[in-house]
Amino acid sequence: MRNIVLFALSTCPACKKTRDLLDTNKIEYVLVELDLVDLDSRDKLLGEVRRFNPRETFPTLVINKGEKVIVGYDESELKGEFGGH
Repeated sequence: MRNIVLFALSTCPACKKTRDLLDTNKIEYVLVELDLVDLDSRDKLLGEVRRFNPRETFPTLVINKGEKVIVGYDESELKGEFGGH
């Protein structure tokens, strides 16, 4: 089973589309919404995002601890990775 972490913002439309695609395809993932955590946690989590995406943009989808990283909502890449209708 793959380890998938979605770093997102609760108000981000592209983040919601990425969540919807993962949910539709029944993909298990950990959702981390950085705008909903306390400031100390946010700083630590942004450091983690920066490791995989130096621009710190959202969504940032990290698969298998960085084996693959998808930045932004890229429908064709997401469907290629996870299947889809």
